Amino acid sequence: MESLHWRRNLYVCLFGSFTTIAGLSLILPFLPLYVEHLGVAGHAAIVQWSGIAYGATFFGAGATAPLWGKFADRYGRKVILIRASLAMTVAIALTGLVQDVYQLVALRLLAGLLGGYASGSIVLVATQTPKARSGWALGILSTGMLAGSLAGPLIGGALPGLIGLRQTFFAAAGVIFLTFIATATLIREEPRARAAGPHPIGSPWRQIPDRRPVYAMLLTACMLMVANMSIEPIITVYVGQIAAPGSDIAFLSGLVMAGGALASMLAAPRVGRLTDRLGPRTVVIACLAATGLLMIPQAFVTHTWQLVALRFLMGLTLAGLLPAITTLIRHAVPDRVAGAILGYSTSAQFAGQVAGPLLGGFIGGHVGMRAVFFVTAVLLFASAALNARLRFHSEPAHAA
Repeated sequence: MESLHWRRNLYVCLFGSFTTIAGLSLILPFLPLYVEHLGVAGHAAIVQWSGIAYGATFFGAGATAPLWGKFADRYGRKVILIRASLAMTVAIALTGLVQDVYQLVALRLLAGLLGGYASGSIVLVATQTPKARSGWALGILSTGMLAGSLAGPLIGGALPGLIGLRQTFFAAAGVIFLTFIATATLIREEPRARAAGPHPIGSPWRQIPDRRPVYAMLLTACMLMVANMSIEPIITVYVGQIAAPGSDIAFLSGLVMAGGALASMLAAPRVGRLTDRLGPRTVVIACLAATGLLMIPQAFVTHTWQLVALRFLMGLTLAGLLPAITTLIRHAVPDRVAGAILGYSTSAQFAGQVAGPLLGGFIGGHVGMRAVFFVTAVLLFASAALNARLRFHSEPAHAA
């Protein structure tokens, strides 16, 4: 019965993570167009407001993720997923009704504050799955998240032309409502063993024997998201500069964004097995360095297909990072505070998702589009060097 529950939970979380991430990311290809539609004028202003609107979701989610993680440790993980899916249904539906850019930013922020289905799924799967299968399960869940990142931009590039900008949000909200129903009716959370004595009070950090791997993974998670998201607010403008005249910019932008997600989705299960053999720390260092190298030629592309190819290759290098980070954190912290610490990991990721678009929007609007890639590469190399210098004692043993 236990085996049936964790597998079923995984598949429901897989579906839910896919739909919620797709619902949030479908705005990316037409976000600058939507911002302009709401009355913002001027190239720099459109780029910067696009970065603010997109980053607001991750700022809100990052601010509340540790709180929801503590709540999950105390009261259960399923209730977090129910709340997140319902809140995101309402927020995304209302996004289709906004009349100015301030309302857009406010609703994107609300979706982050009350959402977080994918991060809640990571907590549930990481704590409910048997440790011998956790790497595989987290890899499968990561595939669903990446598939959502792939489908969202593609949907956002194609659907508005068929049903309209605002109707696209209503359709996405309807699909996420199905996630709410599936979560409420199908997930069965296994009872957790209670530790002797009262529930720990105070900072969960005091419960961790060795905090160094956790700190290192928080920084790594942040840098990963900075690398992945720095191009997002400028992608439509950047593609417009290199695409042939008369091209469908929204569709090409969605294709560029989807390329990396497709590669990561295809590679994640295989990289997960490689992580089990080599150890997650080795994979983290190698992937950070390789991603930094792939950022540089993106600044010199002259055709859209070149950017698509490089983003695809970058997706391969990013594929195993989040599962490896989660695996290291899970093995470094006690189960009784796993939700809270994984919440901080989510906050670090969202900090990168906030910093990435803001960084890309500011540099792209004031310095130049190509400079975004150079700055991001430097940050990735610095993160890889830091991980290479550190030595952990809590890294899980890996297969010979």
